[in-house]
Amino acid sequence: MGFDVEKVRAQYPALGDGRAWLDGAAGTQVPETVIEAISDAYRAGLSNVGGPYASSRRSSGIVAEARAAVADLVGAPDPACVAFGPSMTALTYRFAGVLAHGWNPGDEIVVTNLDHDANMRPWVQLAQRAGATVRTAEIDPATGDLPVESVVGLIGDRTKLVAVTAASNLLGVMPDLKPITDRAREVGALSYVDGVQHCPHAHVRVGELGADFYATSAYKWAGPHLAAVVAADPWSLENLHPDKLKPSPDTAPERFELGTNPFAAMVGAVAAVDHLAGLDTDATGSRADRLAVSRKAVIAHEEQLANRLFDGLAALAGVRRHGAPQSPTTPTAFFTVPGKAPAEVSAALSERGLNVSAGHSYAWELVHALGVGPEGGVRASLSHYSTAEEVDRLLTALDEISG
Repeated sequence: MGFDVEKVRAQYPALGDGRAWLDGAAGTQVPETVIEAISDAYRAGLSNVGGPYASSRRSSGIVAEARAAVADLVGAPDPACVAFGPSMTALTYRFAGVLAHGWNPGDEIVVTNLDHDANMRPWVQLAQRAGATVRTAEIDPATGDLPVESVVGLIGDRTKLVAVTAASNLLGVMPDLKPITDRAREVGALSYVDGVQHCPHAHVRVGELGADFYATSAYKWAGPHLAAVVAADPWSLENLHPDKLKPSPDTAPERFELGTNPFAAMVGAVAAVDHLAGLDTDATGSRADRLAVSRKAVIAHEEQLANRLFDGLAALAGVRRHGAPQSPTTPTAFFTVPGKAPAEVSAALSERGLNVSAGHSYAWELVHALGVGPEGGVRASLSHYSTAEEVDRLLTALDEISG
């Protein structure tokens, strides 16, 4: 195997502090190559696009390279499918505004209570303004799974859009998307898939998912704070016309990008995709080929760690893991320690050198469906640079705290 977690970790300066960074779902750390790429872009000089000088031409090239890199990462058919923005939430509001145009009373949208609020609230708010009906697919609260039939059964001839996550940011559950997106397409509805937590832990092929739109955030896969919505094909963007400034470009995907693009962050995103493609040193060929091999190696590594984490939590009498998914999952666990507030548990783990998240993590409907309420719980989320030793440190600390 060309994947060596210790060699991978050595590329991340932040990991040298001795702490266990088990909060990847809140944002991964950044390798040296990404840091240097961003710094070098600033050192070389950046100007806005459209000028006749080198720094302006350089920025135009950066944007093109960033589209191509994200297209490789998620298997988009064309870089012109990729539209950038500051965050998935901002981009989803942007797309909701244009996709909801023409919704009327009697129309329906389908959302799920497994989703991060960023893939629910924008659609719900736009539907309410249009007088359209919101239909919510619900998880099985015992397992945390989102049964396919609970979504498909809500999609009908009046459905205009289906919003569904590819991986829960709280439970890690990865629903079976293809039957959902197939049914949406069958009735003429669009599908908008939140891939923010999915992309870091999968070899993504947008076409195989059947998604009309797939959202991803670079800071969840070792890149800077930059997000993208990827359309299934360029035609999907060509036929959408969001509000924009009169003199700004009217071409797609440019018309979806408000103001000046963050060129240095885009350089960092390219470096992050190149880094991911090289995580397995045996990988060869094009960047897309190397990504396929490296993603497979990462998935195998994370599955081993996830099983170690899930089995270890199950063995701790004083810890309750919420959800026991039968579906595939990302290496993410959501749990509580009865009698202790989640923030208290997170603080106690921090004192022991462990970084984990506490709260609802913006999975607003989900924490209520699970019965834990807005106080939420504790989330441990592993990444490609996590180790078995770090998982064991977490389990030992939880045993002490809950005992």
